[in-house]
Amino acid sequence: MRAPALYDVVVGHKRHVDISKSFRHRAYTWLVDLDHLPHLPWWLRPFARFDPRDHLGSPHRTIRENVDRWLETRGVDLRGGRVLMLAHARVLGYVFNPLTVYWCHRPDGELACVLAEVHNTYGERHCYLLHPDASGGAEADKQFYVSPFLPLHGRYEMRFEPPGERLRVLVRLLDGERPLFSAAMTGHRRPATPRELLRMLLRRPFVPQRIAALIRWHGIAVWLRRVPIVPRRPHQHQEGIR
Repeated sequence: MRAPALYDVVVGHKRHVDISKSFRHRAYTWLVDLDHLPHLPWWLRPFARFDPRDHLGSPHRTIRENVDRWLETRGVDLRGGRVLMLAHARVLGYVFNPLTVYWCHRPDGELACVLAEVHNTYGERHCYLLHPDASGGAEADKQFYVSPFLPLHGRYEMRFEPPGERLRVLVRLLDGERPLFSAAMTGHRRPATPRELLRMLLRRPFVPQRIAALIRWHGIAVWLRRVPIVPRRPHQHQEGIR
């Protein structure tokens, strides 16, 4: 898995309860090695910044340091192994990552675990520690409020295939055997060169801003259909600090 890389992706969301509602959009996202973040020309840096404030842990440490500290509290020591992060970068100072994925490896390259870091539009986040099977599949109980139109309970079925020439990330929320919500991100790898990044910026401008706007527009459309709202309870960050 070479990094850094860009992925030209299609993202799809679908509701399966109350009303059937779905949307798809084109975007691009990054795969980066947390020990070797991309070095770009000065004129492209405002369009591709990875900031610790946007992820778990302290804003005064690196993203890699924060991942290691979080894992240590769960009894996982990577011993310096490689961590690959799939995420959107800041574009002109703004980013919104509904889902950030970390593939965490041991020094010999063996996959130790996967972290699925979920953000909601209320500025909260929650990280799920997963141990996928050989096909990348994993499950976890829902512990975090994401949408006002989905229940607080449920179970996630997830699939995080190792990112290669193709990318495939799947998430389903189930209530027992009943599907409530599904999301998918699929795409093709592109080289993380200044030329390719500029091409992506021109073809898919302001990706983080558009994603946040689409999620809110989707929520308004669901609300107009009179789907019941689930009250939100404030969520305490697992790491105990902002």
